[in-house]
Amino acid sequence: MNEQSVFPEDLPDRARVVHAEQAGGTEVLVEAQVSLPEPGPNQVLVETAATGVNFIETYQRSGVYPVEYPFTPGTEGAGRVIAAGEGVESLSIGQRVTTLEASTGTYASHFLVDAGKAVGVPDEVTDEQAAALPLQGITAHYLVNSTYRVSPGETVLTHAGAGGVGQILTQLLKAKGARVITTCSTEEKAQIAQAAGADYVLGYENFAERVREITKGEGVAAVFDGVGKDTYLGSLDSLAIRGMFVLYGGASGQVPALDPQELNRRGGLYVTRPATHWYLRNAEERSWRYAELFSALTSGELKLSIGASYPLTEAGRAHDDLENRRTTGKLLLKP
Repeated sequence: MNEQSVFPEDLPDRARVVHAEQAGGTEVLVEAQVSLPEPGPNQVLVETAATGVNFIETYQRSGVYPVEYPFTPGTEGAGRVIAAGEGVESLSIGQRVTTLEASTGTYASHFLVDAGKAVGVPDEVTDEQAAALPLQGITAHYLVNSTYRVSPGETVLTHAGAGGVGQILTQLLKAKGARVITTCSTEEKAQIAQAAGADYVLGYENFAERVREITKGEGVAAVFDGVGKDTYLGSLDSLAIRGMFVLYGGASGQVPALDPQELNRRGGLYVTRPATHWYLRNAEERSWRYAELFSALTSGELKLSIGASYPLTEAGRAHDDLENRRTTGKLLLKP
């Protein structure tokens, strides 16, 4: 694409968004009409096909994470490029793209994204898959390839094995030859986790004791914990000597401060709190992660579970279902 902006004249003047004008419950998410955003230099405007719903957006909506209001949630979405700012060379008008790093909220009919932070979607991948993959897929990829590099034959514990990250994480772990123990809250979710490839599926009650039994007292090499407050002590109790506690989320609430001496007492443990942006630091890293995920998806080695799709106007219902753990797999919004 050349150095000139490409902004067709037949674009709509307005965009639809779902935003919050103050912090609060799901009722604060309301539909509104706003001016269609115009791409700046090195940005593209995307007509949204589907938006991924993620737990961090419930924290932002409720005020756990402070944001500026009015606030349109969402950084993950897929769609078609319909306009481009100056300097865009990597993407073309009409191209299907996906991202987890949008510049404007993706709970919207249109969103902006830096061209370097969006990737083209292969023809074999649907819009729904393209919207469902980025955040949870990239998260699972960096957890097993970079945060803790899992080796064949290692036993690891993951939580919420029926969730969006959990199912992808299990599949990537099994592809690496790991033995996977996971947790779920219901029998229905246990069946989903087993279908994803988990070797053992446990309930949350006394899971650390069961992990010790399975590992003959040794414990696991790593725990991937996105639940947080309700599971972290059991996660620590599940680890082998010099094991790693990877805390990548807090679906049940934030983990209180840890005394480093506790890590010493429990066996010289390691603790890390990763976040996606630390693992997408440049174009090479971004390209590597997306390419491996798309390859696994198109080959059939990776299967995505889309739990539910909601109209954009029902974003509040999606948040309510997510916060109350009534979902499995990925939740999507569609304009």
